[in-house]
Amino acid sequence: MTPGPAADVIVPTLTAQPIPVAVLTASRRTSPVGVLRAYVALTKPRIVELLLVTTVPAMFLARTRLSPLGLTLVVLVGGALAAGAANALNCYIDRDIDQVMRRTAGRPLPAHTVSPRSALVFGLVLAATSLTLMATFTNLLATGLTAAAIAYYDLVYTMWLKRTTSQNTVWGGICGALPVLIGWAAVTGSLSLRAYLLFAVVFLWQPPHFYALAIKFKDDYRRAGIPMLPVVASLTRVGVETVGYSWLTVLASLALWPLGMTPVYGLTALVLGALLLREAHGLAGRARRGEPVRPMRLFHWSTTYLTLLFVAVAVDALLQ
Repeated sequence: MTPGPAADVIVPTLTAQPIPVAVLTASRRTSPVGVLRAYVALTKPRIVELLLVTTVPAMFLARTRLSPLGLTLVVLVGGALAAGAANALNCYIDRDIDQVMRRTAGRPLPAHTVSPRSALVFGLVLAATSLTLMATFTNLLATGLTAAAIAYYDLVYTMWLKRTTSQNTVWGGICGALPVLIGWAAVTGSLSLRAYLLFAVVFLWQPPHFYALAIKFKDDYRRAGIPMLPVVASLTRVGVETVGYSWLTVLASLALWPLGMTPVYGLTALVLGALLLREAHGLAGRARRGEPVRPMRLFHWSTTYLTLLFVAVAVDALLQ
């Protein structure tokens, strides 16, 4: 989306300021179970779960039936390890800003449950294990896309885009949408128009989803010096972009319908898309009128939207 008028932009002071010590309540002394939980937390399991929700239906659609169980398990495990690796490395890279954001101050590194070196080694081991698994049991394209997803998330998004541009959420969406292509490539060894449209759905869905979260925690991002769009632009501007990307998401989902999909998928995409647009327009309208925007409604519904849409993809594949 193109930037809005200059008058619609707010220029805040983006300086990282430490949060009160009282927020950092975690003890350096942690039980073995606590340490295990901390390592699991480094992988951000909820994000991993959402990524896998989009991967498996893409694999089903690529074959228009159930994929072989062994291959499905390999991609599930390999994909989970890859996403966990990227997230653990993200925690290592972002440890400086995580300690000044209230939302992230309880993460393992700011809480001193896991040392930075241990987190780095953990992330690299997960990445190596994932790529070895994918290379052994899938194919070169799927393995290359997996490596690209890890590298893009940590080197391009986390180290560069996130800290330098308000468009970080948009272009950071590439790595979040790559699991769709990875699953498709693992089954077919190639990519097709339907694969790219599924990629487009996830890519275009991410700005409305994460803009809502960034609105909720914009003070945190401002404190850490991260130029998320809700930090550097007015809520009206954020609302306009939210609506625009929501429409593009729905259009991409509907563009898949004529490409061999049944009415089960098409009607589901229509209904879910209408509900997503209602939430997006509602947030934009409230922002325009200066009313409380309730961003977490859109955040939670957008998660439900993506999950149900990809369930419809899987069901459609089984019906073909």
